[in-house]
Amino acid sequence: MAQQLQVSEEQARALAEESRESGWDKPSFAKEIFLGRFPLDLIHPFPSPSAADEARTAEFLGKLREFLETIDGNVIERDSQIPDEYVKGLAELGCFGMKIPSEYGGLNMSQVAYNRALAMVSTVHPSLGALLSAHQSIGVPEPLKLAGTPEQKSKFLPRCAAGAISAFLLTEPDVGSDPARLGSTATPVEDGQAYELEGVKLWTTNGVVADLLVVMARVPKSEGHRGGISAFVVEADSPGITVERRNKFMGLRGIENGVTRMHRVRVPAENLIGREGDGLKIALTTLNVGRLALPATAAGVAKWSLKIAREWSNERVQWGKPVGKHEAVASKLAFFAATTYALDAVVELSGQMADEGRNDIRIEAALAKLWSSEMTCVIADELMQIRGGRGYETAESLAARGERAAPVEQMVRDLRINRIFEGSSEIMRLLIAREAVDAHLTAAGDLAKPDAELREKAAAAVGASGFYAKWLPKLVFGQGQRPMAYSEFGPLASHLRFVERSSRKLARNTFYGMARWQANLEKRQGFLGRIVDIGAELFAMAAACVRAEAQRAADPVVGKQAYELAEMFCQQATLRVEALFHALWTNTDSGDAQLANDLLEGRYTWLEQGILDQSEGTGPWIASWEPSPSSEPDLARRFLSVDVAGSASSEAKL
Repeated sequence: MAQQLQVSEEQARALAEESRESGWDKPSFAKEIFLGRFPLDLIHPFPSPSAADEARTAEFLGKLREFLETIDGNVIERDSQIPDEYVKGLAELGCFGMKIPSEYGGLNMSQVAYNRALAMVSTVHPSLGALLSAHQSIGVPEPLKLAGTPEQKSKFLPRCAAGAISAFLLTEPDVGSDPARLGSTATPVEDGQAYELEGVKLWTTNGVVADLLVVMARVPKSEGHRGGISAFVVEADSPGITVERRNKFMGLRGIENGVTRMHRVRVPAENLIGREGDGLKIALTTLNVGRLALPATAAGVAKWSLKIAREWSNERVQWGKPVGKHEAVASKLAFFAATTYALDAVVELSGQMADEGRNDIRIEAALAKLWSSEMTCVIADELMQIRGGRGYETAESLAARGERAAPVEQMVRDLRINRIFEGSSEIMRLLIAREAVDAHLTAAGDLAKPDAELREKAAAAVGASGFYAKWLPKLVFGQGQRPMAYSEFGPLASHLRFVERSSRKLARNTFYGMARWQANLEKRQGFLGRIVDIGAELFAMAAACVRAEAQRAADPVVGKQAYELAEMFCQQATLRVEALFHALWTNTDSGDAQLANDLLEGRYTWLEQGILDQSEGTGPWIASWEPSPSSEPDLARRFLSVDVAGSASSEAKL
């Protein structure tokens, strides 16, 4: 087995910095928000698909709905597996090629259409959404669209469009969000005509049933080879690839996620995507749009939650009136409706911005992923509270008693992973913060480098003063202080003025943090996290207001209701923003860090007395996966072979 590298914090940071996109060739609405500017013209009027695209999307979604009405999500939950006929049906509809260009057999659908399809599919069972999004958002199609050669596209994209499932293999047993320690290797062989892969990959969504894999592995630097972490398209049935386990999880019980071992796996050199060493950059660029899949599914689940909450809160009567009429529940319903409207606005806006291609949406997509993951978990928890014991009871048990089987407890389990995979909320905040403070780091230069000498810092201070001398005065006064600004938005104008004022306040506070901590700012993760959360709320507020105005212009009746929803969302979000601003400087971050350090050193172990820990003695926390005879039942692997017409058949293999 390949061994993970031992790297320093500086080396890990350098790789992350090298892999991120450093330029800003296109405008970014969210980036400007963090810099204290509010370029409303970048999102207003609210961008929308053409009439032709809307008609085409509606036709496809109609066919998809007809198919989805014939399948049963309870079967997936009961059997912890997506039936082959469900996969076949999705393939025949072209769902595996929604985002693949028509010249390669795909449907060439927009990001907006793709988002809406994922939202619908995920309400039947989120494992279906995970299957499709892992295949298209991060699997083979998207990296090849971005960085593949014409030959690679012609060879692999038609297969993907027809239903050949793909997966993305990056994570390893001891490597998650720190790819600098990646241990899998791709050694050039046959005079550079091929690579030989070696390593173990963990949590390979779709990997158990995939036909094609995108594998990240480190190419050793040598004469004629640039080296570095690189991306390869790999045939899943290549000799030397073994799927050693199908993992089981709290939720998403239908996903085919496992442990994959690669031992002397030969990959032709023409299967290298991009250049050697570009693997992480390709992955991060792919995620700029790929991350929108999670907000799309989250919006769908939020809509389902709103429907269940509304119907139950009308039907359930306590103390002489429906529970929804009691203020304690009414406040939750208002939060559901307002937040669902904003989630939908954020997804539609981000998707259309991705389709238009005139804006850089790397921050918008990341904010959408972070914010939607957090907010839908709150919605799910509150829905369970409204449903009470029936929310905690399984759908199967409810059905057995003759009651409507609303799978609320399943939804809570399924949603929880969204705050972990494709970048945990903590990692997302750090990634977004890095982009948000990019202008400050560029201006500060050596001031922001921990290892810079005093003389270098002094020289950098002179250069930084020029940037801030021009930038800071612009943060004093803006449109948000003009009583009639944004008047075309009627009652929502005051909220846009709040967004504009808060944007400048956010920028000022970021500057204060930079001035106070300089190179140590990156270690102030609590501060940076709150900065990002404020930006996410402001982005959502702007999206909600602009979409409401677009709906009012299109249909006064719907528009009036949209205004009501946007108004309530902005009121709720304003309270959250004000609390976050307060917590920037009034918090327990330092005390928390000290207490945590003492805890890690064993200072409070007496608190743990009086319990039983049955996880003891079962093995190390992190282990190199070695199959054992007891795991034989899990070694079975299902393959789907799909012909060019989209028909599918299955066969079992070891």
